[in-house]
Amino acid sequence: MRILALDVGEARIGVALSDPMRIFVSRLWVIGRGTKEQDFLRLSKLVREFEVGRVVVGYPRNLDGTAGPQARRVESYAAGLADVLRDLGVPVLLWDEWLSTVSAERLLSEAGHKGRKKRERIDAASAAVILQDYLDALSLEYPKTLEEMNIV
Repeated sequence: MRILALDVGEARIGVALSDPMRIFVSRLWVIGRGTKEQDFLRLSKLVREFEVGRVVVGYPRNLDGTAGPQARRVESYAAGLADVLRDLGVPVLLWDEWLSTVSAERLLSEAGHKGRKKRERIDAASAAVILQDYLDALSLEYPKTLEEMNIV
């Protein structure tokens, strides 16, 4: 089951997709925002095309953990998307995106990315950071040693 991660901004949505084994981030896109209905149509097409089993939406809490105005906008957006994807049986969940943009900017700078397209790259990279953080958290739920896996 693939997992789709979103970094929802005012002008763009960063999108990242896991591999089917949910180990790696395999694809990145940036979608220009339209109306919610247009966004949801595009996202539901991606969900169907790539057989996504779950959507993770970056949740921009304040540093003190409270939900500010942007977090409330993302909550509303995620709830609307969940309504659209409910018929496909695909849950939508919020995932703390604490400092994902900062991490993405650092990674892109280290990779030497500059120029006009950097903002879009940051949106996609932020979605990738959110997804990788979520995948890492999922991996903690699985046994780590051969003994725990009943292999030895």
